[in-house]
Order: sequence, then C-alpha cells, then structure tokens
Amino acid sequence: MQLSDKNFVFKNDPNHIMNCFISCTKQISSKSQLLFTLFFLSVNFGFAQADGGKVFKQNCAACHRVDEQKLVGPGLKDVASRVPQPADEWLFKWIKNNLALQKSGDAYANKLVSDNNKTPMTVFDGVLSDADIKAVIGYIKNPPVEKKEAAKATAGGEQPQEKGFNIFTALIIATIVLLILVGVLGGVKKNLQTIVNAKKGLTPPVPISPIKWASGNKRLVALIGILCVALIARAAYHALMGIGVYGNYKPVQPILFSHQTHAGKLAINCVYCHSGAEKGKTAGVPSANVCMNCHKAISEGPKTGKVEIAKIYDAVGWNQVSGKYDKPQHPIKWTRVHALPDFAYFNHSQHVVVGKQDCKNCHGDIAAGDEAKQFSPLTMGWCIECHRKTEVPGMATNPYYADLHKKLAEKYKGQPITVEKMGGLDCIKCHY
Repeated sequence: MQLSDKNFVFKNDPNHIMNCFISCTKQISSKSQLLFTLFFLSVNFGFAQADGGKVFKQNCAACHRVDEQKLVGPGLKDVASRVPQPADEWLFKWIKNNLALQKSGDAYANKLVSDNNKTPMTVFDGVLSDADIKAVIGYIKNPPVEKKEAAKATAGGEQPQEKGFNIFTALIIATIVLLILVGVLGGVKKNLQTIVNAKKGLTPPVPISPIKWASGNKRLVALIGILCVALIARAAYHALMGIGVYGNYKPVQPILFSHQTHAGKLAINCVYCHSGAEKGKTAGVPSANVCMNCHKAISEGPKTGKVEIAKIYDAVGWNQVSGKYDKPQHPIKWTRVHALPDFAYFNHSQHVVVGKQDCKNCHGDIAAGDEAKQFSPLTMGWCIECHRKTEVPGMATNPYYADLHKKLAEKYKGQPITVEKMGGLDCIKCHY
C-alpha cells in the first residue's frame, strides 16, 4: 500500500482522517478493506467524535452556566436567540477568537464585553479544534436535562448510580462482533470453494496463515499498529489526566444538611458557618455548637423533620427535656468534599477578603442544592486560567497597592490588571 502524501501527518480532524482513510483503502484488497473499514470507524469515532458536554466542563464551566444564572460570564440559556444570526456562525467566531471579532467592529461582541465589566474571555483558537467548538455550540443550545434524585440517600446508604452505555464501548463491541461475522463468512466461503473445486477436479485452495498474510501486507499491518498505539495512548492520557480530579463528587454525609434551606431560603451568609474563609487558609467545617446557636430553639426542619436535627443533639449531648448538655457526646464524622494535594498552597482569606471573589466562582450556586458537592475540577490548569482572566479588584483605592498599581498601570497602559500580571502564574505562589 502506497500513501500518496509522503509527509503524512495524523490530525484529530474528521475530514482529514477520512481523506487519509480513502487514500489508504484504495490500494488494499476487498476483504482487507472491510476489516480495515470496521477497525478504522471504531478508531475514528474515538478520536473525532467530540463530546460537547465534556469539552464544555473542561474549558467553559468555570465561567459559564448553561442556565440563565450568571457565573463569571453570563448564563447561556437561549444564547442562540440573543446573538446575531446565523447564530452558529457567530458563536463559532466568538468562541474561536473573541478578540478578533471585537476588533472587526462587531457591535454585539463589543457590547457583550462592555456589559460584563470588560472581563476578558479566553481565546480558544489553537486550544479547541473546530469540531470541539461545534460540539460545544450544540451542547449549550441543547444541554441535557438533569434528572432529579428519586429519593434522598440516607446516612450510610448508597447514592443513586447513573446508568448508561458509552457509545465508544458500543462501537468496539459492534466491531468485534462484525469481525467475528467476517471470519465465519470467510470460513463458509472457503468451504464452498473447496466443494466447487472438488467437483471440477481443481486443486483445493491453499489457506493463507495470518503470519503469511501479515508478511505480505506489512504496510497495512504497520498502519493498524500505529492506530492501535495512538488509541491506547489517547486512552492512557485521559486516564492519567483524570487522576485526582473528582468533578461533581458528592459523598453521603452523616447528617443531611440542606444548603438550599440555610444559604438559600434563610439567606444565612456562608462565613457565618465557614468563618475560616475570611480569616485563614481553610474555610473550615462548622462545629456542632454553631448549629446549636439556632437549633436550641428549632428542633424540626422543613425537609427532614426532627430526624436530622436529632443527630446534632446526639452529637453535642443536648437534652431537650432538661435543656442541658448532660448526655454523652459523639463527634460528627463529616466526609471531606474538597481536597487539594499537599504540594498545592491555597488560602481562602486571600481570595475572599483581598481578591473579593464570590464563593460561587469556585463552589457554584451551592445555595440551589442540599448537600455540598465539588463543582470545579480544582486542577492547576483551572486555577491558572482563572488567574489569567480575573482582574484584581480595588487596587487603585487600596493604599497598600498604590506603588505597585502605578507601576503596573504604566507597564500595561489601560489593560485590565489581572492576577497574572501581578505574578499570579509564578510557580512559587502555589508551590513553595
């Protein structure tokens, strides 16, 4: 098999892959074409089928929600009806290179940036492929509907497991089944040919061993081997990149605490319970005594009745009858949700007090749900991206930063002073 292009470069692009596939298969036998086609389609789907939801969560979810609520950037619900038409074409240009679209004089693009406090958006040209961008556009136009939990998990119980079947796994299984079918049909054909030859007095066909076939089709075998190695390497890369990344991690807690009731309906400030967020490195888990500030007088909740609040009383040894702490105490064994590696330094007070960051930027709209879950990936890339686009608030009015702000303002001349421009990407900031 000869490739027409000597400088063959494999690209993760469906059109490029298909052109290479056609040029390769023109020069192999019909049976080999069938085998190669089945294998290639399975690999092609694995490489070229862009997962809009996955790409969105990895690159966009830190700033945007698919509903109407604003995060760092505006909510994306019904975005296709708000942007200039045709919507897909405009969105593609905006996501690929929003700066170029603004410089071109696009009125809506410049208004969008102005309405969002001139917060810069990441340029994804060279980061996301065209297929990835199209997949993201399809995802934000038709996001999946979140399924409501059928029932609340009780302490010590199991969380509901999502059931589904991965399309790539289905393709692999289908490919194996089809290859087995090809082998069976090939055997039937061989037996029929042997019978026909015997009737005609011809010599029976000599079977070709797999080794002999491989030696006669070295280039095809090499190409299949390269594709196999590439597929395995891709799977290994994604598996390794996922180590320690627990998106949407939501463990079952010993007490079913509702953030929706406390932070949402009752509008209790986050730092009332997580006081460490304004004073130190960790936000901290509130002690049961903080709970008792209110629950000495409130023994029944709107969602769980007296069951969960009774667990707090049991933990602190509170006796409702005598109104005293005269019972044995039992510590509450909370399950940690957010955990950074030991080699990464993060200080809550630096971000909440000095950086004036809203809790939602990292934890999502936690007041909209009950039990806490990990909203952000908390990867180094996610933190770096935030430092690149987040403008430092209050520098001009803070005398502590007066000299620094003056120097940075002269250096960058009207550009927003982001954390990156203050040295926020230096390794020693988080790893010392």
